[in-house]
Amino acid sequence: MFKTMPVSAMIGLFGVCFYVFLAVFAPLIAPYGETEVVGGVWLTPTAQFWLGTDNLGRDLLSRLIYGARTTLFIAAVSTVVAFIIGILLGFLAAVMRGWVDQVLSRLNDLLMSIPTLIFALVVLSVLPSELYILILVMAVLEATRVYRVSRAVAADIAVMDYVEAAKLRGEGWGWIISREILPNAASPLLAEFGLRFAFAVLFLSALSFLGLGIQPPAADWGGMVKDNKDGIVFGIGAALFPGAAIATLAISVNLVVDWLLNRTSSLKGGRGDG
Repeated sequence: MFKTMPVSAMIGLFGVCFYVFLAVFAPLIAPYGETEVVGGVWLTPTAQFWLGTDNLGRDLLSRLIYGARTTLFIAAVSTVVAFIIGILLGFLAAVMRGWVDQVLSRLNDLLMSIPTLIFALVVLSVLPSELYILILVMAVLEATRVYRVSRAVAADIAVMDYVEAAKLRGEGWGWIISREILPNAASPLLAEFGLRFAFAVLFLSALSFLGLGIQPPAADWGGMVKDNKDGIVFGIGAALFPGAAIATLAISVNLVVDWLLNRTSSLKGGRGDG
């Protein structure tokens, strides 16, 4: 698989692995603590502070490394929860059809008709500022997109002969979903997972920038952009570093996702030719 991987996908995979490495080993890599004030406000990069300091005198590099841990963890957990909800409901709607499909699809359409950011801002402004609430809100909103994709994929697989044969054998819905549909839908759903993860990173950063995501003093990239945005007026580039981290992570994930999608299409074409 890696021998046929294009250069763009390798670059993307390297970028993702790099940020995952930073997130996992943040306490060992970061030169200073996450909330430790170590110098003056908005110091320029030096040998002591490689990226300078932020609006409170904290080391930007350390905050960036700890922010990778926070951002990737919340984005990953919310995406996993979204996929659990979206795949279960999407597969159930595709297999059972009838009124179950209609009820679930219309509820999903109702949620998708509300602008995602506005919905999240309204809910998070009312509910307590807890981490699990933030993750749950992000997961529910992402699950609506996952539902549509998983239902469409499962609907195509559900009409296959081997699925009909399983129904005639008397297999239950759970067996059909887990043994017949899920293995054959894994490739497109894996690509969709990467895409949803990238959107989760951007969505979390937007919420933190607006003050309803990760709360201070915890570090996350969107919050770091918010904290240091005023420095841009004075020529201080402290807000550019977390912004660049968000952009490079999103691009890296998209490069890998594009490769997975192309690979999935090639596999389908090869099977059809056979």
